[in-house]
Amino acid sequence: MNHLRSMDRREFLNWGTHGLAATALTSLLLNDGVLATDSAGATPFLSVAPKAKRAIHICLVGGMSHLDSFDYKPELAAMHGKSLVSDEKPDIFFGKVGLLRKHDWEFKQRGESGLWISEMFPHIAKLADELTVVRSMVTGSANHTPALFFENSGFEFNGYPSLGSWLSHGLGNESDSLPTYVVLADARGGPNGGASNWSNGFLPSQHQGVEFRGGDQPVRDLFPAHRLGAEAERGVRDFLDVVNRRHAARLGNDPLLAARIRSYDLAAKMQVSVPEVSDLSQEPAKTLEMYGLNVEPTADCARRCLLGRRLLERGVRFVQVYSGGPVAGNPRASWDAHENVKENHAIEAARIDQPVAALLNDLKRSGMLDDTLVLFTTEFGRTPFAQSEANTVGLGRDHNRYGFSVWMAGAGLKPGIAYGATDDVGWKAVEAPVSWHDFHATVLHLFGIDHEKLTYYHNGIQRRLTNVHGNVVEGLLA
Repeated sequence: MNHLRSMDRREFLNWGTHGLAATALTSLLLNDGVLATDSAGATPFLSVAPKAKRAIHICLVGGMSHLDSFDYKPELAAMHGKSLVSDEKPDIFFGKVGLLRKHDWEFKQRGESGLWISEMFPHIAKLADELTVVRSMVTGSANHTPALFFENSGFEFNGYPSLGSWLSHGLGNESDSLPTYVVLADARGGPNGGASNWSNGFLPSQHQGVEFRGGDQPVRDLFPAHRLGAEAERGVRDFLDVVNRRHAARLGNDPLLAARIRSYDLAAKMQVSVPEVSDLSQEPAKTLEMYGLNVEPTADCARRCLLGRRLLERGVRFVQVYSGGPVAGNPRASWDAHENVKENHAIEAARIDQPVAALLNDLKRSGMLDDTLVLFTTEFGRTPFAQSEANTVGLGRDHNRYGFSVWMAGAGLKPGIAYGATDDVGWKAVEAPVSWHDFHATVLHLFGIDHEKLTYYHNGIQRRLTNVHGNVVEGLLA
């Protein structure tokens, strides 16, 4: 130890490059953020004091109708059955522009803030004063899969790191026994694009989202098909450690091998931590009832929202909870309300309204909401006109990329506000449009990160989550 105290920084780093023990030390320092510094000892991508330490993202698959949830348009009721007045041909999925149609749910002003929220979300509506609603979101695609990629990674195509992966890369892990980024998909199926939505892209593989499922095996292949005795399992791990040491000595500094070794080490720890965190029976009966865990149709989302809170408590940095899982034979097991908005959204909202509201209440009760960011988003909205021929008022709405709503809550945000606006009928954002690049820049800012400086060199380019775009939306910040 006396020798270590006499080392300067250069000598310490030189010493630290030798040996497997030093590799473990380096991994720990990276996890703690100690090595994420420049030569002057500063962390180059951290711009301000962070407000958020962790985030949970409720991602609605299929395109929730902003016009029936968070964007009240009284003019739409007055114009019901009339034609949209526009010289522009809308970029929509099926290309059929029907007549304007009114809201399917009644809107009311909620809380002291007076935010307009519809009866579709009666539980979430009670928490209006905690919400920061963005009513002027825009995106670059009216097609589900690329729109989901935009929402998660800022790019239209797969192969780019998701928001959770960038946070993992920039801030590391607060837990040594759970992944940094966990995904909780809908029990009915995964989102369009599948695991590409939580891909690490070109970032190191430890930053990919890890999917937790229900049942006795929350993480696929975490446990062997046939359980070994403690002595046999210890022998296998000791042998694997010897093989890895030899392989590392022969190859030198191989980042892929180092990542593989880290993943095996984490997997071993997860064999203990995952069953513990997934055991919801430890929760009080009152909490289970609040989330709606033991009744339908809320049970699935309730389990995942409560599990999400438990994961955040144990140091997981980013949790995604998906709502909607379109599968073969049932493409409308999501918010994709082409045929009938009232019928479709009533089913989907009933699955998530109580659990999401319980999550917000739970975080607030424990004080976690002060440094936890809650995101509630969808890939695009729905059109104010019916999806039908122009002389008919139908029951469904098509995809709308020109203007839609999302909300945020928690760390560093201005609560009880609506930011931006769409036009009188809710088709296009006309006041303070917010792109996904702007949204992502703002989320990173709440974590203390400068979105222009959090980069990764790939194929000759310093890549970033926001590409070459994005501005922090100052109007959302407290």
